Amino acid sequence: MRRIQVVATGGTIASRSGAEGRRATVLAKELVASVGPLPEGATVGARDVVTRGSYAFGTADLLALAREVRAALRDGADAVVMTHGTDTMEETAFLLDLLFDDPRPIVLTGAQRPFDDRAADGPANLGDALAVAGDDVARGLGTLLVFDGFAFAARGVRKSDTMSARAFSAPGRGPVLRVADGQVVPLARPVPGPRVPVDLDLPRLPRVDVVPVYPGADGLFVRASLEAGAAGVVVAAAGAGNAGPELVEAVAEAVAAGHPVLISTRVHSGPVAPLYAGGGAELRRVGALFADDLNPWQARLLLAAAAAVPGRPPQDVVRSWLAGRDLIPVPGT
Repeated sequence: MRRIQVVATGGTIASRSGAEGRRATVLAKELVASVGPLPEGATVGARDVVTRGSYAFGTADLLALAREVRAALRDGADAVVMTHGTDTMEETAFLLDLLFDDPRPIVLTGAQRPFDDRAADGPANLGDALAVAGDDVARGLGTLLVFDGFAFAARGVRKSDTMSARAFSAPGRGPVLRVADGQVVPLARPVPGPRVPVDLDLPRLPRVDVVPVYPGADGLFVRASLEAGAAGVVVAAAGAGNAGPELVEAVAEAVAAGHPVLISTRVHSGPVAPLYAGGGAELRRVGALFADDLNPWQARLLLAAAAAVPGRPPQDVVRSWLAGRDLIPVPGT
C-alpha cells in the first residue's frame, strides 16, 4: 500500500468566491474528498499548512513548505502532493527541486477556477497529481508540477496564461508525463539538477532582487538593491542576455564589490548567451554569470539558495549547479 501525503497551502484550488473576491478557505480533507476515487493501492493523508494565496508568500514561507515536505518524507510517505496557488507555484516547485534529491515524487498542483465554480478544475488536477505521485514512473524525476493533464519538470516550468485552465508550459522543454483517464504516460525523462545544500531551518533565504532591462534602464535598481542588503541581483535582460551601458556599469560595480549578478532574460523562451559586444559579451567580461534558460524568478531562487550555502562563494555554487556538478556540504556545516 503506497502512502501519499497531501500538503495543502491554499490558492485558487482552495478558494470560494464572495463579495470581497476569492478567498482560500477550503481545507485539505475537503480537497481530497472532491477528487473521487483515489489511486488504487494508495492511502492518502491530508494536512493543512497554510490557507492563502501564493502571491503573499515570502522565502520564509517557502522554507516552511520545504520543512513540511521533509517531515512527510521522514515520516515514511512514499510521495508528497502539495496544493498551491498558481501565481508562484513555479518558484516553489523549483526551490523544492533544488533542496531535495530524494527519488520519491514531490508533486505540486492547483487550479485556475475556484472550488465553488461550476467548472472547477481543481479536483481533476489534484486527481492527476495523486495519480502521478502514486506511479513508479514519477520516481527520480525531481519535483513535478501537474496541471491540466500534464506533468512538467520543475526546471523551466512557468505560468504562461493568467486565466486559462492550461496555465503552465515549459518553453523549449515541454511536459515529461501525461495523465490520460488516470493513466500516467511517460513523454520524456529529465535529469534533475544537483541538490543545493541549504539549511531548511533558516528563517528565510538571503535577499536577491530581479532588475528588469528596458529602453533607458540605468543602474539605479542594481545599486538600490545592493544598498538594501541584497546578496546578489538577477538581471531580466533583453533578448539573449543584453543590457545598456549604464546598467552594465552598475553590474561591473556590483561584481567588483563581491556581489554575484546572474543574467536571465525577459523573453518567454530560450537560453541566454554572451553574444553581443557592449551587451551580453560585456556583461560576461565584467564577471556576470549567465543562467542558461532559467527564467528570472527561478534564477532568483537559485542565486538566493546559493547565497545560503555556508563556506562557499555563491558564484561557485551557481556555476557548479548550472554545470550539473554535485554540491557536497562543507564538513561541519
